[in-house]
Amino acid sequence: MTNAKKTAQRQGFKTGESIVYPAHGVGQIVAIEEQEVAGYKLELFVISFEKDKMTLRVPTAKAATVGMRKLAETPLVDKALETLTGRARVKRTMWSRRAQEYEAKINSGDLIAIAEVVRDLYRSDAQPEQSYSERQLYEAAIDRIVREISAVNQITETESMKLIDEALAKSPRRGPKNAQADAEVEAETETETDEEEIREEAA
Repeated sequence: MTNAKKTAQRQGFKTGESIVYPAHGVGQIVAIEEQEVAGYKLELFVISFEKDKMTLRVPTAKAATVGMRKLAETPLVDKALETLTGRARVKRTMWSRRAQEYEAKINSGDLIAIAEVVRDLYRSDAQPEQSYSERQLYEAAIDRIVREISAVNQITETESMKLIDEALAKSPRRGPKNAQADAEVEAETETETDEEEIREEAA
């Protein structure tokens, strides 16, 4: 049997469809291939991540196990944007632990969890600058949410970013007064972790 037809469908996914792969975000199924591995025929989704210039092959039978999912429905996108308008919840734990939690949320592929990371790490002009590691996580989360909203609403990434900015602007902690309170929480948690970050980077 040759490679599957252009519009083949497997496990509820079809060629040409945009999907979300937890570790990489929004991609597109460009083909469904068959390969022979150790005498067994294996059927694979060929997923292209155009922006990252990357192609991934995922066994069709494992799509659910790896957490591959369809794009969010519009109500979920609305809920994610609503999440961005909420108050940031910054735990009083060491930064390295929080960073691990943020990373796990980003790689979960869960749109609401990713929105929570964006909300918690967002800094307005009136607030203290983000540290390098905070900014990296923030940008990774923003990238994921921008791409998915763009794909779901069929709008450009610039328009998608505008929606996110508007939602963040509605958040209750954007004034200088709240920024001061946030800075104090950060100061308490960052003091013990700066040394740790330096050690990690030097290692």
